[in-house]
Amino acid sequence: MKKFSILFALLISAFLKAQDNPKLVIGIVVDQMKMEYLYRFSNDFSENGFKRLMKEGYTFHNMHYTYMPTYTGPGHASIFTGTTPSVHGIVGNNWFNKAIGKDMYCTDDNSVSTLGNGTDYEGKMSPKNLLSTTITDELKLATNFQGKVIGISLKDRGAILPAGHFADWAFWYSKTGSFVSSTYYGEKLPDWVTQFNEEKNYEKYLNKKWELFKPKEVYNESLNDNNPYEGKLYKKIPFFPYNMKEMYENNDASVLRSTPFGNNLIADFAMKAIEKESLGKDNTTDFLTVSFSSTDYIGHLLGPRSIELQDTYLRLDETIAEFLTYLDKNVGKNNYLVFLTADHAGAENVTYLKDNKYNVDQINTKKFTKELEVFSEEKYGQNVILDYSNSNVFFDKEVIEASNLDLTEIKNTFKTFIYKQNFVRRVYTDSEILAAFGSDMYLKFIANGYDPIQNGELVILEKPGYLEYGATGTTHGSPYAYDTHVPLLFYGWKIKHGASYNKKEITQIAPTVALKLKITLPNGTEAKILEEIMN
Repeated sequence: MKKFSILFALLISAFLKAQDNPKLVIGIVVDQMKMEYLYRFSNDFSENGFKRLMKEGYTFHNMHYTYMPTYTGPGHASIFTGTTPSVHGIVGNNWFNKAIGKDMYCTDDNSVSTLGNGTDYEGKMSPKNLLSTTITDELKLATNFQGKVIGISLKDRGAILPAGHFADWAFWYSKTGSFVSSTYYGEKLPDWVTQFNEEKNYEKYLNKKWELFKPKEVYNESLNDNNPYEGKLYKKIPFFPYNMKEMYENNDASVLRSTPFGNNLIADFAMKAIEKESLGKDNTTDFLTVSFSSTDYIGHLLGPRSIELQDTYLRLDETIAEFLTYLDKNVGKNNYLVFLTADHAGAENVTYLKDNKYNVDQINTKKFTKELEVFSEEKYGQNVILDYSNSNVFFDKEVIEASNLDLTEIKNTFKTFIYKQNFVRRVYTDSEILAAFGSDMYLKFIANGYDPIQNGELVILEKPGYLEYGATGTTHGSPYAYDTHVPLLFYGWKIKHGASYNKKEITQIAPTVALKLKITLPNGTEAKILEEIMN
């Protein structure tokens, strides 16, 4: 009897320990997702995808980014580090870095090489440029590296940055149709990844038509098919149905990225990772990050009012429903914690706004750059502009010093010139940014996204609605609500149903998850949390 009591006590203790932390955390990022899509497409969603997350989980309706630029790399980094680019160092996707005097990419790393059937460049990637730890890093440390961390995305940055420095693996999609990684994570791909690639799972999606997922009358929340605000999808007129085989030219499987089936392939691969890596199978918490990127590619090409984008979200809703069902069956309904958010939102197409009498316009980046150079030649007899990119103006300090010119005077002179541009709302110098205080909300946004070691001497804030982009599709990057307002849904382990409409900051996600898991906070976070789900 005594032995039975001891055994029973041990079983109870093990059960309580298992309940103390989830077996698996899944951080889902939907690239370029506006909160508004959950409202606009609500009537057309199933009951088991987004609606399940909202009806059974906790919804933050007013979640925002608090910095500029609102791009993919900074977004993924900020979600998982709990801090802004001024701290974690990922100040763009690509940017001119004045410290090294050249352009760089957020996950570039020439010290590593490609693993798998990809091009040489595709695998020269790692998290080395990320300066802060992530929630996934802190989980690895807290579990003495026993908890597994894996990142998955179509984009390298969408896989690498969320998975952090200590990840077991990060996998991303190659133009060959395979998932690749880099030698940062190991000497060779896991056998299950090689097998998945050899099966050429991408082909089942390229060998079909992209037709409307639901009857055409369902898509009354979007503009007409093939409207003037859409770009061409791989040189094809943007009109349903799409023949995927015709779009698959030169054996370039990248075409899958700009269709909803890129998201399907990511989900297929994620479920295979859960199975083959035994994620969520013991009492040590594992962490899987999944970034759905097709929404971003389609948004850029075709815009936020296209039928193609709506169809992509209706299909993603179904994909999420299938993924949740898989988690219920293979991890256990009360054993996993999911959060779903976005790396940024997206603007309306400028031409569409103009046609509806909003006085905005596209910004021609090449033309503006040339105007800066011409002004410099006229004012100083030489070009003192080193680079203009990502709304940053960089001055050539070597030329300025050699000519005995005053940098402060030059900054102020160019600031006055730039204010004459119709699209400019504010211009800030590096000194103003670093001394940011007071009631200027947009200066704070810029300061949160600014690294004095890497960024320029001037930063330009464009007026609302203006885009440095073409006439079709859309983009993002501003500090305005259309780019900062994203969804945040928590679901599963120790999450009660509820909703909040109070304004929240994207950097609150990581410290909240850390405290729910009872682990160390990521080292760059301000530690502001979402108290509504701390139960």
